[in-house]
Amino acid sequence: MRIISFFFISGLIIVGCSNPKQGSSKKQSLDQLLAAHPDSLELLIQKGNNLMDSLLFDKALNYGAKAFRLDSTNIEARVLYAECLINKPNRSADDIFRAFTMYRNLVKKAPKNVAALIGLANTLVLLGDYDKAFKYINEALRIDKTYRDAYILKGTIYKFENNIKLAISSYETAVQQDPNYYMTYLLLGSLYEYENNPICIEKYMTAYQLQPKNSEVIYALAFAKEKFGQPAAARRLYRKMTKVDSTYADGFFHLGYLAQFTYNQPDSAMFYYKKAVKVNPQHIPSYHNMGLLYEDRNDLTNALFTYAKALKVDSTYQLSKDRVKVLRKRI
Repeated sequence: MRIISFFFISGLIIVGCSNPKQGSSKKQSLDQLLAAHPDSLELLIQKGNNLMDSLLFDKALNYGAKAFRLDSTNIEARVLYAECLINKPNRSADDIFRAFTMYRNLVKKAPKNVAALIGLANTLVLLGDYDKAFKYINEALRIDKTYRDAYILKGTIYKFENNIKLAISSYETAVQQDPNYYMTYLLLGSLYEYENNPICIEKYMTAYQLQPKNSEVIYALAFAKEKFGQPAAARRLYRKMTKVDSTYADGFFHLGYLAQFTYNQPDSAMFYYKKAVKVNPQHIPSYHNMGLLYEDRNDLTNALFTYAKALKVDSTYQLSKDRVKVLRKRI
């Protein structure tokens, strides 16, 4: 069962899975089995779960939808498909209501199915009905008090309600149920970081040890180290991040930021900002900081030009608006 949770760094809805990670050799053998048995319901569900576990929601949807088409009465297939609906990219309100209806019917059919109960609570959180969501979470915990995702969902609700103390407590309980699930450490780290508590580095480090090639994990740890006065370690991690995922603009941006404001290396900073906007032409902070570098060179024309690019993406971006106002008085 996957659970929505709030990860404040990116503001994304993210998910977890109760199933342990498969090793690479097992993933390969699963793919081989699927090639030989493309209509195996069990294999399709396992593959879909693995993809959801890796946050590859769009790919998981293909397997979840196929499993559901093959046997819409199978509870595991229905749970997977419902989870895919609420976690797919650009999900709609119709997707949420459809998943809600599926979970509600599942609970009626199998009232002791913990995954279905937490799935229903999950959709209720998305619909903003926290009180009713708690009802199903507590019902699930009466059946299985070790169910990790129930505690993650409780923590998520507390986070949405701005009750950080109880959110942290719930996530810590989730860690006790499954100390090898990296996402819970990210969630804990985000809450400690929100409270400006450097213990977040410890939580992110644990997630990093579990997922050393996950760009989101690397970014979280790098940003925390940068924030809490460890720029050299942060820079090493940002460099690794750009190698793991060369399409992640924020990695290049932060390398530029450190070069500009910590190490006084303006040429390196410009190099990385240009990398960032090449990857993401709408990366406003990179345009703005490039403008500051041009100002330092007394190249006011290019400074105004890059500020204009930032404002083309977002005409309300106040930092660039302020600089344009200042520069126009100087020209």
